[in-house]
Amino acid sequence: MEAVCDEMGVVLRRTAFSPNIKDRFDFSCALFDAEGQLCAQAAHIPVHLGSMAFACSDIVNRFDWMEGDVVILNDPFLGGTHLPDVTVISPVFFENNLAGFVVNRAHHANIGSDSPGSMPNSSSLEEEGLVISPQYLYRKGERNQKLFSLLKSLQKNTENNEEIGGDFSAQLSALYTGKQRLYELIASLGLKGFHRALDALNTYGETLAVFALKNIPAGNYYFEDVMDDDGRGSSNLVIKLKLKVSSEKIIADFQGTDPQVKGNVNCPLSVTAAAVYYVFRCLMPEHTPACAGIFRHIILRAPEASLVNASYPAAVVAGNVETSSRIVDVVLGALAKALPDHIPAASQGSMNNIAMGNYSENSYWDYYETLAGGMGAGPNFDGLSAVHTHMTNTLNTPVESLEMHYPIRISSYAIRKNSGGKGKHHGGEGLSRVYEFLEDTTVSILSERRTTAPWGLAGGGDARSGENYLDAKILPGKCTLKAKQGQKLTINTPGGGAWGES
Repeated sequence: MEAVCDEMGVVLRRTAFSPNIKDRFDFSCALFDAEGQLCAQAAHIPVHLGSMAFACSDIVNRFDWMEGDVVILNDPFLGGTHLPDVTVISPVFFENNLAGFVVNRAHHANIGSDSPGSMPNSSSLEEEGLVISPQYLYRKGERNQKLFSLLKSLQKNTENNEEIGGDFSAQLSALYTGKQRLYELIASLGLKGFHRALDALNTYGETLAVFALKNIPAGNYYFEDVMDDDGRGSSNLVIKLKLKVSSEKIIADFQGTDPQVKGNVNCPLSVTAAAVYYVFRCLMPEHTPACAGIFRHIILRAPEASLVNASYPAAVVAGNVETSSRIVDVVLGALAKALPDHIPAASQGSMNNIAMGNYSENSYWDYYETLAGGMGAGPNFDGLSAVHTHMTNTLNTPVESLEMHYPIRISSYAIRKNSGGKGKHHGGEGLSRVYEFLEDTTVSILSERRTTAPWGLAGGGDARSGENYLDAKILPGKCTLKAKQGQKLTINTPGGGAWGES
């Protein structure tokens, strides 16, 4: 089943049009059983896959599934993450019995926001673009033409209109490939044999998970960290965690976390679950299957209308990328008290989101990317430099691809020296990327760890915070600006914390 997910990912990447998907790999593929429980996933993006595992059972139970159906959604409060991440789901039938689902999720640089790149400095969900509640894109093979036309109309000129159509078509192609391969697998086992195999897989996964989690000493472990700000006037936003560990279960309790805010760093519960699941998955053996069984002993508690369990219509576009990163830091910080010789220092703690474009009569384009930074060091290793860490698992956009597609020149791209924390094991270095604009461009930046620093552990030093500049002018961590032709945007990403005293 993992191979099926891998092949779906290859089809999606190779048939997509946008650099965001074909170069950065900002997509994920997975299989679910007939009840919407996770069966397998490719090694794609943790924030995508963990949130799908948390929410898919609720989604699939909303529909009376038929052969040829495809459901589409992006609503963060109904199983999505943030609006640019669009999910498509299709059932697999065997001998007229619903046997499972194939699913993929991909990031679209234009989902209808007025801000190019659809990653605005927003204060409500409606500012972030088109909200797609779970609904049929195809019903028994018949296309929902009104919805399909709406999706294609998000971009106005012919070239980009085809591009967004092409990316959605790529997602559908990946679904069809996954359906064919899963059907072949079920046919080889028979439906009863397939169900027995799934039961055995989940039991095996649960056994490995329990074995790994029992290595955490029983007790209560506390940790808190802060978000820099929400871009709308609130700063030092606190995320608190009480990790309750027993021989039977682990409870991640976020009671005391700050309420949701006006800005867009609010996090849907599905994304919070993804971050928590990710950290505990890292403690399990590498060969642990990615199935529903591995999450059975992890319980999540989060106060409603808080930063980690936002309520509609809160703005959430940065919650998926920035707050999820801080939740990882908080869970790791709590675990470091339980397992002081096993947990690494904080990594960069930001995805450094850069969205840009031009919506004018003479030029129409948009682009989005995340930037790598420093990895936190561990008890036995230095942190890696200029890599994507934790909740993002994408790649950089190659300079050649970016410059070929957009009126941008990358005038500098380098390791950011001396940005990692110093200690027995040094934290990884961040990077520096300089964009020169070849025409007037609207830019949105959503970044973190600009006023706070990724922390070290066991006496290791903190890393340097990130920095954003337009020419020589320092920029806030979250902002939207109008850059003139010839101006340069510099993004210096944070390093990773060090581990151990020098």
